[in-house]
Amino acid sequence: MKKALKIIGITLLVIFIFILIAPFIFEKQMVDYVKKTVNENLNATVAFTDTDLSFIRNFPQASLSLENLSVINNEPFEGDTLFFAENVSLNMSIKELFNSAEEPMKVNDFQISDAVINIKIDSLGNSNYDIAIKEDAPVEDESKPSSGFSFDVQHYEIADSEVNYIDKGGKIYLKVEDFDHQGTGNFAAAVSDLSTHSSGLISFNFDGTQYLERNAIKLDADFKMDLENQKYTFLENEAVINQLPLTFNGFIEVNEDHNFIDISFKTPSSSFKNFLAVMPKEYSKNIENVATEGEFIVTGFLNGRVDETYIPKLDIKIASENASFKYPDLPKAVRNINIDAQIKNETGLAEDTYISIDDLKFSIDQDRFEAKGKVRNLTENMLVDLDMNGTINLANLKQAYPLEMEQDLNGILTADVNTSFDMESLEKEQYQNVKSNGTASITNFKYKAEAFPNEIVISEAKIDFQPSTVNLEKMEATTGQTDMMISGTLKNLMGYLFTDQELKGNFNITSNTFAVADVMQTETDAPASKNKSTQTTSTGNVEGFKMPDFLDATINVSADRVLYDNLVLENTKGTIIIKDQAATLSNVTSNIFDGAVALTGNVSTKGQLPEFKMGLQLSSLNISETLNNLDLFEKLAPVAKALEGVLNLQLDLQGNLNNDLTPNLQTLAGNALAKVVTAEINPKQSTLLSKLDERLGFLDLENLNLDNLETYLTFNNGAVEIKPFDFNIKGINVTAAGKHNFDMNMDYDFTLEVPARYLGGDVAKLLNKLSAQDAESMTVNLPVDVTGTFQSPRINLNTEQAVTQLTTRIIEKQKEELKEKGKDILSGLLGGNSGNNNNSTPQDSTATNTTTTPTKENEVKDAVKDILGGLLGGKKKDPKDNKE
Repeated sequence: MKKALKIIGITLLVIFIFILIAPFIFEKQMVDYVKKTVNENLNATVAFTDTDLSFIRNFPQASLSLENLSVINNEPFEGDTLFFAENVSLNMSIKELFNSAEEPMKVNDFQISDAVINIKIDSLGNSNYDIAIKEDAPVEDESKPSSGFSFDVQHYEIADSEVNYIDKGGKIYLKVEDFDHQGTGNFAAAVSDLSTHSSGLISFNFDGTQYLERNAIKLDADFKMDLENQKYTFLENEAVINQLPLTFNGFIEVNEDHNFIDISFKTPSSSFKNFLAVMPKEYSKNIENVATEGEFIVTGFLNGRVDETYIPKLDIKIASENASFKYPDLPKAVRNINIDAQIKNETGLAEDTYISIDDLKFSIDQDRFEAKGKVRNLTENMLVDLDMNGTINLANLKQAYPLEMEQDLNGILTADVNTSFDMESLEKEQYQNVKSNGTASITNFKYKAEAFPNEIVISEAKIDFQPSTVNLEKMEATTGQTDMMISGTLKNLMGYLFTDQELKGNFNITSNTFAVADVMQTETDAPASKNKSTQTTSTGNVEGFKMPDFLDATINVSADRVLYDNLVLENTKGTIIIKDQAATLSNVTSNIFDGAVALTGNVSTKGQLPEFKMGLQLSSLNISETLNNLDLFEKLAPVAKALEGVLNLQLDLQGNLNNDLTPNLQTLAGNALAKVVTAEINPKQSTLLSKLDERLGFLDLENLNLDNLETYLTFNNGAVEIKPFDFNIKGINVTAAGKHNFDMNMDYDFTLEVPARYLGGDVAKLLNKLSAQDAESMTVNLPVDVTGTFQSPRINLNTEQAVTQLTTRIIEKQKEELKEKGKDILSGLLGGNSGNNNNSTPQDSTATNTTTTPTKENEVKDAVKDILGGLLGGKKKDPKDNKE
């Protein structure tokens, strides 16, 4: 007995050891087998990062796991991912591992998790899932087993996955997220039953229209599988779309060149709760406690061939009569609900599918609304014919239906409109083919949102629908301090509503007061900013202002007052063209600071920060008001704060705007031409002028005349460069040039042409060399360097350069005088020789000169020495010291 137990124990131990080590023995065989099978059968690149073979996990079956399995397409979808899964597990009998390479491997169970499946059909009809290698060789005997995998599946699962279906030719996009699916059956039998469960979130878009958006679906269905004839018949089943239950009957048959569908469906009950169940759950909420009356029935069938040419014939009916519903927590009910709608195709050709709404009515209290219409030719040039009529108090909607909105709806909407058009005409902007007529109006509409600081109130708006245009007859609106009266014409309202076109139109806006802040987004979590219209930075959590990207409009504006930050612009008129998130200003004029402003240019909000490029003509502006209210002008000309008078200014500038639409000064670039029409100066208002007045005592800045002064400047990257310009201070010409930064650091050069006598000191001695008249008129250029800041300037008078220049000029003057004097002396000498008598001889004359008094020639030499000595600052020599 002990021996038998010992043998059994050793045997079990050997088996257990074999089970542990066998995966390491057979894993390479399995991996090679998978790769060989894939390479032989698929026209695609298949890869996986890791494998795991276990005999214990699902004993007595073997389990093979593939990690990060991917299938990448070759041409014509090269590089596209057809399939990716983080994990794929296959379970099979251990004996399958010992099959020869020519025998198929039977898989009993498989699981796929965290997968993404992308199914694509291009415009030419090519499908990316058609990756099986096509062989031209004749078909072998079907009784002979083929190599590869054979599925003898009892159970399979797909968990936490995503399926995308894109048909470019059919303009279909289907997406299923959070997809879970599992089935249990016997795929080895020719005929068997398959029990399945599926759930997920489905989105469906057809030809650019979103019909489903993450709607919840669930399907519990049993199928009868006839694998030999590829026919799958619905047995017991129930599907739920959102919260709408449906049951199905019929079958799907897969043939070699087409599929055939014969399915009918209906709501299992007729309660009107079925209608609420169609609505997305986040809107319909919990409908279990909703009180309903009347019926809501959905019935339909799909029957026919499915291939590249045909779709199933279909007839889906949605009906309700005199129904109502009331949510328990809401005060009002929706009553008198009538629905008679149908989706139908009688030919099997997709273009012949149409939607007919023969009746759609409801009422809330005294409000009533009804509509009817038809939509034909869905897949080609869709034809739309709609009629709408009724009056709705918008405030009643939220009291009858659990809408979640950021703001309350209110106001009375009235409409009596019918329209007929085809989509091709809208896309080609052939609005003459759009036939619309009727009216729509809204009164006492109020709109409040966090994006705007004040409630927007539309007291009345009226729209008149014409065959090819829509006229906004009038709209009276107010918000904050702003009032507006708007009228105009919309060129393509239907194109905007039914396609992705821009909304085009021409509008006229008149206003008594228009405050820009009333239509700007508000600062939510920061202190108020400095009250200047050109701050260098904006504060607070302010989102960047964006012009509507759907608007293409020309707006004629006339406003008595425009309030822009702390500025008041009066009598503003002009044209604004809005397109592509940019506004172009044309012939915009206004009055400000006792003067006039004319603007041309554009503002674009398409980028991360708004940008602008603007030309301004400012005429007869009050200098003091302009400088005190606009940082930009104060930065351009800080010393102008000491001026009182009138200014003309021509500005060309560009840069970025802060989020509150004020210019960011550090990004500004441009140029300016300023002309002072009239001005008086008060040096005490400027530290720089005060110090100049103090250092240059001979100047009288208070009497400075700047009338008609012109100066040209450029600015970029926060720096301003002043081109040289001239002005006069009571007979003193001044030339100024230089630059400064917006942080008020400066580097300026002034050159003053001053009378030389103003310099005093040694200069007076130099001037004594000149005649009184020349000394009085002699001028010198005095360089003045100004650095530091405007509040703390450093002034350097370069008197040494001025004296050097003066000395040079006096020398030149003396040289000129010496030349003249030399000419006079030479003329006298020549005249004296001609007056001697003939009795005098040269010898006598020479003897006389050398032995008695100095000759005329020596006098000239002495005179030159005296002049040069004086100019050079030396002492004159006494004639007695002459040793010649």
